[in-house]
Amino acid sequence: MSIAEVNRLFRDAHQVTELKKQMNNAPNLESFVKIAQDMGYDFTMEEWVETTGFQVEEYECELSEIPGI
Repeated sequence: MSIAEVNRLFRDAHQVTELKKQMNNAPNLESFVKIAQDMGYDFTMEEWVETTGFQVEEYECELSEIPGI
């Protein structure tokens, strides 16, 4: 189910500007996943990394610059 949830977050972030802004404000991966969970997306940090193949803090950019978000 986590893959579906991560994909749902990607899709929603493309469609909802405010969601993209909220996710971009996450200072680290833990916060990013916590924000997503609080918004009803059901995946863990480990599931995020496994599904996406990367960790957000590895990149020095905003999430909107990462392919797929």
